[in-house]
Amino acid sequence: MPTLVAFETLTELYQNLAEKYKNSDKTAFAFKPNPKAEYKTVTWDEVRDDVTAVASYLLQFGIEKDDRVAILSENRYEWAVVDLAIQMVGGINVSLYTTLPPKQCEYILKDSESKLFFVSTGIQLKKAIEVFGNCPDLKHVVAFDEAKVSSYMEHDFVSLYESACEQGKKVEEKMAETLKKRSSQTAPADVSTLIYTSGTTGSPKGAMLTHHNIVSNVKAAHDAIDIGEEDRCLSFLPLCHSFERTGGYYAMMAGGAEIYYAESVDTVAKNMLEVHPSIVVSVPRLFEKIYNLINKSVQDGSAIQQSIFNWALGVGRRYWQGERGLISVQKKLADKLVFDKLKQRTGGNIRFFVSGGAALPADIGAFFMAAGLNILEGYGLTETSPVMCCNRYGEEEMGTVGKVINGVTVGIQRLSDSKIIAQISGEDYPTDLTSEEGEILNRGPNTMKGYWKNEKATKEMIDDDGWLHTGDVGKFENGRLKITDRIKHMIVNAGGKNIYPGPIEDLFKTSPWIDQLVVVGEKQSFMAALIVPDFEAIEKHAKENNIEYGSMEDLIQNEAIKNLYKKEIRSFSNELASHEKIRDFRLLAKEFSVETGELTPTLKVKRRVIRDKYGHLIEDIFSGDSK
Repeated sequence: MPTLVAFETLTELYQNLAEKYKNSDKTAFAFKPNPKAEYKTVTWDEVRDDVTAVASYLLQFGIEKDDRVAILSENRYEWAVVDLAIQMVGGINVSLYTTLPPKQCEYILKDSESKLFFVSTGIQLKKAIEVFGNCPDLKHVVAFDEAKVSSYMEHDFVSLYESACEQGKKVEEKMAETLKKRSSQTAPADVSTLIYTSGTTGSPKGAMLTHHNIVSNVKAAHDAIDIGEEDRCLSFLPLCHSFERTGGYYAMMAGGAEIYYAESVDTVAKNMLEVHPSIVVSVPRLFEKIYNLINKSVQDGSAIQQSIFNWALGVGRRYWQGERGLISVQKKLADKLVFDKLKQRTGGNIRFFVSGGAALPADIGAFFMAAGLNILEGYGLTETSPVMCCNRYGEEEMGTVGKVINGVTVGIQRLSDSKIIAQISGEDYPTDLTSEEGEILNRGPNTMKGYWKNEKATKEMIDDDGWLHTGDVGKFENGRLKITDRIKHMIVNAGGKNIYPGPIEDLFKTSPWIDQLVVVGEKQSFMAALIVPDFEAIEKHAKENNIEYGSMEDLIQNEAIKNLYKKEIRSFSNELASHEKIRDFRLLAKEFSVETGELTPTLKVKRRVIRDKYGHLIEDIFSGDSK
C-alpha cells in the first residue's frame, strides 16, 4: 500500500503529514501521563506546535547542520518530538538504550561528539550528570522529567524539557526563517541518525543511516505490508533500535497510523487491553510468553477442555493452510470456543503482528496463525535500516523470513570458497529458487553509509562490490529466505562437526517447563544446555507433589525436578541429529535479562556474557565422562 504522502527525507515525511492533517482532530500519538491515568491523545496540530518549539530551541542553542544530539529515553511522546525537531534542523539523532551503564553512555557521547543530551527520568539524568565532565563536546542536558532528588537540578548544565519548550516558543518567530531554510536543505544523502551496536564484541560502533536509507526502507515496507489511517500501533520496543524506529515509528507515520506508547515492556499485556491495537511490532519473546501461558492453561484444564483445544488448533491449521468448505464452518466454531478468547487478550482488534530482531520458532508462529493472529516475520540488521526480507500478509511461511523487499538484493555466499551462489532482487522474484547454505549478503539503498569514524570496520562489513556481509547463515527455499544462525554462534564440536545452536534452542521453546535455554559444547564431544526453568511451572509441580524447598536454588537441585527435565530434554532431543542432541544440562535459579546483562535490549541472548557468567557450570558439565 502506498505511503500517505510523498517524501524523500524524514523531514519531508513529518512536514507533509503535519500539513495534510492541519486543522483536523487526527491523532498522531498517545501516551499515559501516569500509570493511573487514561491514554492522552495528541493531534497533528499539537505535534507541529511541540516540534516547532523544540526545533526553535535547538537553533537558539546553536545546533548546526550535521551536529549530533543524543537521546537517552524510554519510548515516549517527547522522544518523537525531539527526534522530529532534530530532523527539522538538519541534525543527527544519536540514540542510547536506557539500560546502558554510565561508562557506555560516556563512550557514545564522546565518540559521537554530541553537543546536547536529552534524558528521560531521574535515573537517566543521574547518568548524564555523572559523565558530563568527561564529555568535552557536550554542552547541556535537558531532562524530560523533574527528578525526585532536587539536587540533580542544581547543576547549571541541566534544564527541564518544559523550560526548553518555553524558551523555544519565545524565539519561534525569530527562528522561523532559519528553521524553514534549514529544513529545506536536508538532502536524502544526509545522515539522519547514528545507531550504536551493542558492543558485545568490543567498543560500540555507530551505524550511519541516511534519510535515503530509512526512507527507502519505509517505502519498501509499505509495498509489502498494508498500513493505513485506521490502524493503531502499540509501541514498546526501544526506539533507539532500527527495527522499532523504521517499523513501529516512521512506517506507521507514513501510513497515517496512530502510535500509542506502552508504559513499559512489562505492561504490554495490560496496555494491549487498553489500546486495542491493530498492529503490534514485537520480538519473538512476546509470542513465546503468550504461547507458554496458553499452553499452561490448557494443560491445567480438564481432558474435555484439552480435547476441544487440540481440535480447534487442528481446524485452525487446516484453515490457515487453505482448506475451506466444512473447515470454514468448523473454524467459526473453533473461534467461538477457543480463539476469540485469545484474541481478546491482545485487545480484540489485531490485524497482524510484525516479528523481528531474532528468529521466531516455526511452531510458535504456526500456533498464532492457526488462531487467526497473523504474524509477519521479517529480517534485517541495524546496518540495513533494517529490513531486507519479510513475509507478506496471506503469504506467511513459518520458518522463513519471507521474500526480499523491493529495491534490495540479497545474496548467499558459500562459506568454503566465498563464491556468491544465489541472489534475489525484490522486483524480479524467482519463487522457485532453492539454494545451498551460506552467508547472507545485502546490497541496496538500505545499506548504511558506514560506521561513524571507523573506516576499518566499515570495510570489514561492506566489500568493494557493495555487498554488506551480515554474519548470518541462511539459504533460499522456494524464493524465501530461511535463517540458520549467526556465523559467530556456530559451535565446532570435538569431532569437527559444525553445529548451529539457534535452531536447537528454538525447538525447546515450546516446552512448558523451559523459559530460556542456551546450547553449549564448543570443542566438546557432546552438546549440553544451560536452562532457565519456567519457575511458575516447577513451583506448581512442587506443590502438587509435596516437594519441599526453601528457595529456588534448593528447588532446582531437587532430584525429582532434575529428573523431570531429563525426561523433557530426552523427548525433545529425539528430533535432533545425534551430534546435536542435548546430553546434559544445568538448571539456573535466575532468568536472563537485560538488566543483568545476559540479553540485548531487543531480548537476544549475549552468549559470551552467559559463557563468562556461568563458566563454572559449563566446566562442571564437561569435566566428567562423555555422555
